[in-house]
Amino acid sequence: MIGLITSLLAITISAGTSLLYATIGEIYTERSGILNLGIEGMMLMGAVTSFAVSYYTNSLFLALLIAMVVTAFMALIHAFLTITMKANQVVSGLSITIFGTGLSSFLGKRLGPESNNFNLYGVNGKNFPDIQVPLVGDWPIFSAILNQDILTYIAYLIIPLAWFFMYKTKKGLNLRAVGENPRTAEAMGINVIRTRYIYTVIGGMFAGIGGAHLALAYTPGWNEHITGGRGWIVIALVIFAMWNPGKAILGTLLFGGINAIQFRLQAAGTDIPASLLNMLPYLVTVLALVLLTVYENYGKRKIGAPSALGKPYMKEDK
Repeated sequence: MIGLITSLLAITISAGTSLLYATIGEIYTERSGILNLGIEGMMLMGAVTSFAVSYYTNSLFLALLIAMVVTAFMALIHAFLTITMKANQVVSGLSITIFGTGLSSFLGKRLGPESNNFNLYGVNGKNFPDIQVPLVGDWPIFSAILNQDILTYIAYLIIPLAWFFMYKTKKGLNLRAVGENPRTAEAMGINVIRTRYIYTVIGGMFAGIGGAHLALAYTPGWNEHITGGRGWIVIALVIFAMWNPGKAILGTLLFGGINAIQFRLQAAGTDIPASLLNMLPYLVTVLALVLLTVYENYGKRKIGAPSALGKPYMKEDK
């Protein structure tokens, strides 16, 4: 029993790491008032570019860096369209996802399982290995939490840092002000346009890290459907976390846990159809959002998005 719990916990954490990066990035983007529905495309591009670079250069650091640069550029395009050109944020985000999905599929043709020169599971030494922490082997639960890849360890640090920055620093206060009332924020001397650009690009970089974690750590390799719709789940997890980076871990662990149970059931040869098991993480996410909505409508606490989310800001407005 302990072994089963340990295994499920390890998979839960690993499965949730890529989601955690993308969710925190999207929280910061939406806190600035910009809705980015291009996360799925960005994660796919982060995955394919990181794996391609690691395959051809054998450098994991360079692979991660290139993934962040590529997705930052995609986020910059979204920022230009929505902030400077005042384009519809939903349409722009969906366009980024369609573009990223198609381009990643095209670029990955020589890297996927159908390629003659490549193995679906990658090459030894070209993915982030789990770091074995000494002296925790006798405590299985701690072993599951601590024996993870380096990106997961960094995620452990990012959670409190992201929360502290948003709620305990002046820049975090400025960010929240821009997302709630950009006109008032501008009157207080905050550059709304620059703030939105910065956090939209940061959100894109985090999505790239999430995609890179999938291709270089969680399931080393590349295939066309490597994200499995995780980019869309991120949008739901932002709402689930109530735009609070400190609460993002709850949603990512929920999704990761359901994912782990699904894999375990399939490995055990259950009679439940695999297609139904694959639906479990998404069904649970939808259920969680329904419960959250019910809590908002009938509970004592109002849970709402940043007031200016999705609304273009024009300095000349009176």
